[in-house]
Amino acid sequence: MDKEEYDQLAENLKPKVPMWKNAFNAFIYGGVIGFIAQGVLEFYMNVYNCSQKEATPMMIITLVFVACLLTGLGVYDMIAKHAGAGTFIPITGFANSMASSALDCKSEGLIFGIGSNMFKLGGTVITYGVVSASLLGVVRYVFTLFG
Repeated sequence: MDKEEYDQLAENLKPKVPMWKNAFNAFIYGGVIGFIAQGVLEFYMNVYNCSQKEATPMMIITLVFVACLLTGLGVYDMIAKHAGAGTFIPITGFANSMASSALDCKSEGLIFGIGSNMFKLGGTVITYGVVSASLLGVVRYVFTLFG
């Protein structure tokens, strides 16, 4: 069997990914998470009679706590199997990556396990977030100088 035949055979045997179904599920689940976040935000604004600016950190902390709790209970992974990127994109996905890394390495101890491995997945998000925000800040600054 030559390389072309092998490549054709491998292409035929590769599982088909339902792209539109996955995109739809990500859209729906991400939207539901956003809807829940908005509900929590409205709850804090109405119950504690505070502004949106004051209620937003409370809402974020609540979402992160719930995502970490669901990760610890093993529920978040079941949701993510169906939602795909819908649970990865919001802040709950970041919380899940931090909590799951911490849980995976807890047997190695607080320092060498949890402390050193917690940012394995989340660290890349933080790094590229800071780098892209910095680049965007420089671009904005240049536009304000010449615009």
